[in-house]
Amino acid sequence: MQKETKNTGPGGRDDTADRRTSPGAPGEKPLEGDRFSVAPVEAGLRLDLFLTNKEPSLSRARIQKAIDEGCVWVNGRPVRASRKLKPGDEVRIALPEAKPSGVLAEEIPLAVLYEDPCLLVVDKPAGLVVHPAPGHAGGTLVNALLHHCRDLSGIGGVLRPGIVHRLDKGTSGLMVVAKSDAAHRGLAGQFKRHEVKKTYLAIVYGEPRENGGRIEAAVGRHPTDRKKMSTASRRGRDAVSVWRIRERFGSASLLEVDIETGRTHQIRVHLTAFGHPVVGDPVYGGAGRIRTVADAAVRARMKAMDRPALHAWQLGFTHPETGEALRFTAPLPEDMAALCTFLRGRGAC
Repeated sequence: MQKETKNTGPGGRDDTADRRTSPGAPGEKPLEGDRFSVAPVEAGLRLDLFLTNKEPSLSRARIQKAIDEGCVWVNGRPVRASRKLKPGDEVRIALPEAKPSGVLAEEIPLAVLYEDPCLLVVDKPAGLVVHPAPGHAGGTLVNALLHHCRDLSGIGGVLRPGIVHRLDKGTSGLMVVAKSDAAHRGLAGQFKRHEVKKTYLAIVYGEPRENGGRIEAAVGRHPTDRKKMSTASRRGRDAVSVWRIRERFGSASLLEVDIETGRTHQIRVHLTAFGHPVVGDPVYGGAGRIRTVADAAVRARMKAMDRPALHAWQLGFTHPETGEALRFTAPLPEDMAALCTFLRGRGAC
């Protein structure tokens, strides 16, 4: 005889009761949804902020849109995003069935390190853009995933692979991708709570005096160049990077960098502010920095690095369905490994 169990999700959500239908208009297909009860400590929160905390995989803008579209109810009635909640209020959000994204599946090779029905882990090569965007309508990681995956997450109202974090185009290394809505929610929550362990390898100019350290500097939009990030931003967000020397080459060093936050361009901005920008970085590397390298052969080899020498080396997280602790490592890509070998051979140049 099998024992019947009740699945209680995060935030006091009853996952068994979640699968109830929305009121909907006559003739419409009923929608499944998530149901939450407002705790006394949550009283006074705006509806949109309350749901942002409860649904970490959805942005506040997406939640506000769902409220405007009549997909959210408080005590059985649609309300405004600004509604202040009271203890015991019952909040339900039921998003429409996901629609095709319009992004084409493309047969692009993927280095898949792990895959199960919930998620997969890939080693993204440098040069591969994660999302389609102006100037990159195709040839992206999402295009490749749409070809590789047949059962995709519908997070955000669009059928697509569940991208829960990103790497810059020029950065190589590990990414985890959700294949189900439940996995997307679980992973997004771990990233939001800074529970995911992310370690990068970076080749930087010069040799730091210490063997390790901690950089705590808020990162936000550059005060004058909106295409860049900066530690001098007026509206920066807290950012923490912890670095260690892995190898010294004289004119350069190989660092391990753990990031406790995940701000845009965080490592590149932090290391530049620290005085040791990433080799090959066309945005933050400092055009004049390479001229300080005395060895002409080393200068030439550094110039040949046509992307930031930054690699997402290790990734650790908890499986969102099984609770198993998972940890993955992706070896240095060929271009960074070759540069290290060259610098090692030149000695303290």
